[in-house]
Amino acid sequence: MTEAKTKCRCAIYTRKSTDEGLEQNFNSLDAQRAACEAYILSQAGEGWECLPQFYDDGGWSGGNMERPALKALLDEISKGQVDIVVVYKVDRLTRSLTDFARIVDTFDQNKASFVSVTQAFSTTNSMGRLTLNVLLSFAQFEREVTGERIRDKIAASKARGIWMGGSIPKGYDLGDRKLLVNPAEAGQVRRIFQRYLELNSLITLAKGLDEDNIRSKQWTARSGKERGGYRFGPSGLSYLLRNRIYLGETTHKDKSYPGEHDAIIDVDLFQQVQDRLASNRHKFVNRRTRSAACPLQNKIFDAQGQPMRPSFGYGRGKKIYRYYVSDTLLPLGKVKARSATPLGDRLSAERVERFVQAQLGCLLNKDCPEPEIFDAIKRITFSATTLTVTMDVAGLIEANACHDTLLAKAHQIDPAAKMIEGELVLSLDACPVRRGKTLRSKDRFLDKPEQRAALAELVRTSHRKLKELNASPLYPAAHEQMLTPMNEWTRERIAIGLLAPDIQKALLTGTAPLGLDPEKLLSRDMPLDWEGQRKFLEMNSAA
Repeated sequence: MTEAKTKCRCAIYTRKSTDEGLEQNFNSLDAQRAACEAYILSQAGEGWECLPQFYDDGGWSGGNMERPALKALLDEISKGQVDIVVVYKVDRLTRSLTDFARIVDTFDQNKASFVSVTQAFSTTNSMGRLTLNVLLSFAQFEREVTGERIRDKIAASKARGIWMGGSIPKGYDLGDRKLLVNPAEAGQVRRIFQRYLELNSLITLAKGLDEDNIRSKQWTARSGKERGGYRFGPSGLSYLLRNRIYLGETTHKDKSYPGEHDAIIDVDLFQQVQDRLASNRHKFVNRRTRSAACPLQNKIFDAQGQPMRPSFGYGRGKKIYRYYVSDTLLPLGKVKARSATPLGDRLSAERVERFVQAQLGCLLNKDCPEPEIFDAIKRITFSATTLTVTMDVAGLIEANACHDTLLAKAHQIDPAAKMIEGELVLSLDACPVRRGKTLRSKDRFLDKPEQRAALAELVRTSHRKLKELNASPLYPAAHEQMLTPMNEWTRERIAIGLLAPDIQKALLTGTAPLGLDPEKLLSRDMPLDWEGQRKFLEMNSAA
């Protein structure tokens, strides 16, 4: 009796480095797939079956693995849903030896293999692997030599002042491989340079250009697609004001050369603008450094789906207050929104972060440091009464751990919590109150037991961070290796571990006065002497 052949699930992968010709009814990807399907059909007697899914990377280089279809294919292989990968040629899969080793390792771990239709070999033996390495070495060499040749040609052409393509700058039109001045747009460019010197603000300049209906360069690409025509933002204006193309020059790798086109801006005006940009740059650097201390940056959104970005205010004694503010309430967002009364929210960053930390800290492994809860968060959506949190399960549990245990913990926070495609989604009750212009979570968003637990956890976190920094008063022998706190979050919390011993004991045992605000413990106004601390927190020595 003849034994039944084992079925082999075959996935076809195709790739083309450029998107040229992909709009045709039968393109290079179709030709590759047709050849692979014919090969799989010829192996039907061996149990080969072609999977219906398409893994096509049209317009993606083989020099790296940042390709959507390849990522999807490797994901399917890791799930054990593909047995054989069929390609037209090896270089369609990759042109890098390093990437090839990583791909083959993934294949081996999941007991999968691959076949090249036009190059007969097998990856199951050493000779086949040697053949593959030789082929890929030449494929990588060909790619690198071609890239070097193209780069050298571009460098030599730009050194002669020749326009080598790219986005056409505002103020010019494209002639025969040469930029030609567009008089109307050239006048707008001169106005942009002059107005920046008058206003001294990219945001104010962008708002003025938007009101005057001045847009970026609009042009038609060779493919027929319309490009440009967008509102100017600060980054786009900064690039325009620094572009030496307006001096009649071409640039290549921080070097400039006399170009074949005419200048629009004179040297004196251009240099004045560069000096002004340089003098204003340090302000931007400082803002960016402060934003790095906001762990929910790029993760928190309002009910309209707008990103809530870090913003800062100053109080008495130059104390900095951090906020998460809807994009439309910020100066640049107002330019984009073009609305007299834009919708948005403003939240106290410290309160939101502390609330999230207190509510979700129980989801972490006990060995994980507390700030990692922010690393596990992928997205937070804020509405009038709730924070909807999406978290990466892989960032919360150890490998091969049970998801049911994590979900059980989440149900203690939100009974409606659920798992969706490897992500944990749950809601937190965070009904806000309005104080002045700031919308923020209530001071008393926790009930009494939870509030006491949050105060005790602040003390434990403080001593944990002090020990990590070799600064713990409980381990004086380690003080010689004392480290400096790396961020504001840590600096605020380690101070709690240095409070008077009786205050810490009251916080840990739950005997501190009711209604003690955790923010008060983190205040920079906390006195250094123990008696002053007791008065500040309204606690007596016997508390």
